[in-house]
Amino acid sequence: MPIKKEIKIALAEADITLTDAIKIKNDKYKSSDTLQNVSNKIRGGTLKYDDAEKIADCIGYNIVWQKKNESGEQNWKSIIKYRG
Repeated sequence: MPIKKEIKIALAEADITLTDAIKIKNDKYKSSDTLQNVSNKIRGGTLKYDDAEKIADCIGYNIVWQKKNESGEQNWKSIIKYRG
């Protein structure tokens, strides 16, 4: 599943906008990202893993690495998990 879709789902489940998540991230991590900058990175597939982790943290999620099942398929629902 593309990171764009995963982030969109996580934001919806956390009932928070990307704008608010970026504001929280900027405050918590002393960064200066803009909505346009982050949106472009997400859309273009160039969002750094570190930034994805920070966004997840700010909306109450963890990014989890999970081993594939025996048939080699990934259970995508469990990749980003809500901590709340």
